[in-house]
Amino acid sequence: MQHDRLLIVDFGSQVTQLIARRLRELSVYCEIHPFHTVDDAFVTRFAPKAVILSGGPDSVTRPGSPRAAPAIFAAGVPVLGICYGQQVMMDQLGGRVEAGHHAEFGRAFVTPAPGHADDSIFAGLFQSGREEVWMSHGDRVTRLAPGFEVVGTSPGAPLAMIGDPVRRFWAVQFHPEVHHTPNGRKLLENFTRLAGFTGDWTMGAYRDEAIARIRARVGDGKVICGLSGGVDSSVAAVLVHEAIGDRLTCVFVDHGLLREGEAAQVVGMFRDAYNIPLIHADESGRFLAALAGVTDPEAKRKTIGRLFVEVFEEHARAVGDVQFLAQGTLYPDVIESVSVSGGPSVTIKSHHNVGGLPEKMGLHLVEPLRELFKDEVRALGRELGLPASFIGRHPFPGPGLAIRCPGEVTPEKLEILRRADAVYIDQIRRHGLYDAIWQAFVVLLPVRSVGVMGDGRSYDYVCALRAVTSVDGMTADYFPFPHEFLSETATRIVGEVRGINRVTYDITSKPPGTIEWE
Repeated sequence: MQHDRLLIVDFGSQVTQLIARRLRELSVYCEIHPFHTVDDAFVTRFAPKAVILSGGPDSVTRPGSPRAAPAIFAAGVPVLGICYGQQVMMDQLGGRVEAGHHAEFGRAFVTPAPGHADDSIFAGLFQSGREEVWMSHGDRVTRLAPGFEVVGTSPGAPLAMIGDPVRRFWAVQFHPEVHHTPNGRKLLENFTRLAGFTGDWTMGAYRDEAIARIRARVGDGKVICGLSGGVDSSVAAVLVHEAIGDRLTCVFVDHGLLREGEAAQVVGMFRDAYNIPLIHADESGRFLAALAGVTDPEAKRKTIGRLFVEVFEEHARAVGDVQFLAQGTLYPDVIESVSVSGGPSVTIKSHHNVGGLPEKMGLHLVEPLRELFKDEVRALGRELGLPASFIGRHPFPGPGLAIRCPGEVTPEKLEILRRADAVYIDQIRRHGLYDAIWQAFVVLLPVRSVGVMGDGRSYDYVCALRAVTSVDGMTADYFPFPHEFLSETATRIVGEVRGINRVTYDITSKPPGTIEWE
């Protein structure tokens, strides 16, 4: 790609990915690389137009703590240090950082330094006299490096905003990338503008580039794609099909754990609307037989993952003469594959549908989405003409309804769950709430309760409704439905779904809970 590139050096912050997402929203192409991989030679090869040093959990006062490659400060490009990144910058350029001072965690307010009017990356800030920001630090800078001046100060960080306009080095103690810093986007936008970025990172341009790269990699070869029916694999499949046409074959493994009407929707869209060669492997009986008697959540996931690989391999071999496997790998998967400590990240998804298959089957990988975040994949899907109703669907787990059915999974329970989920989502759509919710679903609990249906006694299942708001799924809050909505929905589920006589609503946030129940 011929885009200007911004380098984000990751020192282990939990929110480093948010820096990249904010920059991508500004149409700036950036990449995250762990600090231990970014040496002087890397900086020269990467040739960044600007650099951001992320936050991190370490202390620069500790011997052996992470540092930035000296070439970053010698490259002649703008550099922005955030939290730990500010402290690293000061320590390496001749300032001082000390521990044991007043720490700040959470909301804080920064006021402009007396007599200072900085029109650089801080332009447009302090319109109300102070800036609300989000802090998370114990150490703090106590002496500026030569050439720097104070721009803003807070009670716990007297040097909260600093800058050296001559060298175009700036640093902040707070986190502009999080939503809790309302004008953080403005600060990042100013930084990229001063660095000379033109905002050329668009999904229209990416689509053309990706198609050219797929053609160059595949040549005259044939590709198979494991299609789950989710947004990622679907966008990858349509993109590859645009590049090579009928030399792509999709294998849709229907494990019988999908939502109501979902298999028919996927088959209809790919086989009929897009005319993409598709193998619909209806293996629901095989999966349900293997899940019989299995109640442990992790055992369910492993069983489903193992069978998926077996079934996919069987049908893929039937295609014959295939050299490439297309996957919907996203940029967060790439980032999480290497942690800042240098080892494999514990956050890699253990249920990755086709993990290990490329090597086992002797295939080469095609991963056309590996530079993209989830919201960018949705934007690319719109560029490719996928239906808005499909692109905007809530996330759905790979193991499907199996993990929304605690306890043993049976055909009877799945049918009850599918129907209840359909009623719930229909209610959400009727009330115009679908797009305001990150994810919503029903959980069929392994509990029966006594009820009264008509003039008789019932003894049926209890279900829990779940709906959350989130930015990226890492944290989540429950959606504050009005009581009228919950009452109306419970009435519909009990009245329309045979087998359920009691409805509850889960109001647990993440953390301490998770979004899914299993």
